[in-house]
Amino acid sequence: MKFERVCLESFGYVLPECVVTSAELERRLAPIYERFSLHEGRLELMTGIRERRFWEEGTLPSDGSTRAGRLALQAGGISPDDIGCLFHTAVSRDFLEPATASVVHHNLELSERAVVYDLSNACLGFVNGMINLANMIELGQVRRGLIVAGENSRPLVETTIEGLLSDPEPTKAKLKAAFASLTIGSGAVALVLAHESVSQTGHHLLGGAVRAATRHNDLCRGSGDSGFGREARMQMDTDSETLLLRGCELAGQTWADMSAELGWTTADPGRCYTHQVGVAHREKLYEAVQLDPAKDYSTLEFLGNVGSVSLPITMALGTEQDPPAPGDQIAMLGIGSGLNCVMLGVRW
Repeated sequence: MKFERVCLESFGYVLPECVVTSAELERRLAPIYERFSLHEGRLELMTGIRERRFWEEGTLPSDGSTRAGRLALQAGGISPDDIGCLFHTAVSRDFLEPATASVVHHNLELSERAVVYDLSNACLGFVNGMINLANMIELGQVRRGLIVAGENSRPLVETTIEGLLSDPEPTKAKLKAAFASLTIGSGAVALVLAHESVSQTGHHLLGGAVRAATRHNDLCRGSGDSGFGREARMQMDTDSETLLLRGCELAGQTWADMSAELGWTTADPGRCYTHQVGVAHREKLYEAVQLDPAKDYSTLEFLGNVGSVSLPITMALGTEQDPPAPGDQIAMLGIGSGLNCVMLGVRW
């Protein structure tokens, strides 16, 4: 896919106030660790994740998304009336119905003529939202739109710990399947995309590629919707080793497609922003796409895996702390359970 007239206008993001270290989680799991003779520090050693963040109790996904959305509008000097559509793209939602996007739309006082809906696809929801919005801009349906995501990891982590501690027959296999759930963090991010005719930045979204390997849809599965918002009780089972292998295999194929589509070689992108999973995933990913890992910007050490928020908040932080030069090429590398892969190219 290629885009000719779409620009990244402004990011907004929110980092939750409550910092939870991997050591804290392991201390809570001490009975399990003792049972299987595991040493504290294993979680950080295996993943590189030192800490992650939780929202304060009672915070809803729409709360974080609203705050991030407001910051994105302010950063771009954009009026709420100028937003032609809004997508809420997180795994986390306030409730089953209506769309969480409707709450964010109301909170931000966006135009009543705006298109408003939720779009969810595991960790790829946000970049899928970018593609949908870019298509609408290319077609002339809207001139500006807003993508938001607010992920709340606290229910998943708490349910995972409670389940492990209360299991009358714990096994190493059950702990292994739950391990990835302990890496999940919270956060919120937003991005305004705009038609080049009204863009103030000229940061062009060039296009990209998508691939699916849905025969592997069983490698990471969250429980069916058993609660939303403050009543969320999600659980997740993950075959981390196979997911890593098959995900990076899919990434290599997607990168080949994207390179052909954009006419890129491995030398073209000067910056890379990826979905943050862990140090092993980062190493294998860059090996699969044959890109220089020195081009990576990492947030996993202090944010963990923030689901759909992960890739865009990493890009928001990276471009803020070390702004690219005009003309720099940027690769956005996304992988999500399913398995699905989305890679996008940006010219700053």
